[in-house]
Amino acid sequence: MTDPIADMLTRIRNALTVKHETVEIPASNIKKSIANILLSEGYVKSVEIVDDGLSGKIVIGLKYAEGNKSVISGLKRVSKPGLRKYTGADNMPKVLGGLGTAIVSTSKGIMTDKQAKAANVGGEMLCFVW
Repeated sequence: MTDPIADMLTRIRNALTVKHETVEIPASNIKKSIANILLSEGYVKSVEIVDDGLSGKIVIGLKYAEGNKSVISGLKRVSKPGLRKYTGADNMPKVLGGLGTAIVSTSKGIMTDKQAKAANVGGEMLCFVW
């Protein structure tokens, strides 16, 4: 697999399309960080790390609003292995005019665009969530 973050986002997108309650993703430290950001921003219901003796799994509980409509309406991979996208703290893009969240990989760890701007650090734009 060349892009595990894109795989994670695609698994979440597919599970939301067919209205699953949970989705399982092979674990890695970067995916755990992204899942925890999704949890803290209120896009998912729960994040559980399951140790299976290998690399482990991340079980994400998906969140739905009234009328069985998904809380996440879009996930987009920004920086890809073939074309990396970087941004400075002052040029941090706004997702849907500030309604969405950009997840950034900085020298101080993986954080949201708002946290990166507050810490005055730039980095690689991993994905947009809205």
